[in-house]
Amino acid sequence: MTATLTTPATTTATRPALVVPGLVAVAAAAVATVAIALVARAAGVGFVSAGEAIPPAGFAVMTAMLALPGLVLAAALRRWAARPRRTFVRIAVTLTVLSLAAPFVLRTDAASVVVLMVTHVVAAAIIVPAVARRLS
Repeated sequence: MTATLTTPATTTATRPALVVPGLVAVAAAAVATVAIALVARAAGVGFVSAGEAIPPAGFAVMTAMLALPGLVLAAALRRWAARPRRTFVRIAVTLTVLSLAAPFVLRTDAASVVVLMVTHVVAAAIIVPAVARRLS
């Protein structure tokens, strides 16, 4: 008599990595915002707010500071939301639109406001699709 043991087939759904690609997207967005700031500065945009010039590195720092909570949000949505991709994109687009008001509170010239708004949109255009792609 021979005994045969069988084990049920198990499948585990693998999810694409989120953290590393998200950090790469944040880094790319930071580089892009610094590049935009440098080009704008070369074209004569001052980026002076309340008597202080915004340094190019400040664009990278602010991009990262504001994007990293978005990665945390994406991870939380991935775990607990019924439709994490859709929810993330909706929240990210809403926050991006709201962020367009931020440059207006700075005491700076119109050219600086426009360039700051462009950096917000460019950063979002890099980060949001890269992160959303990783959510299912």
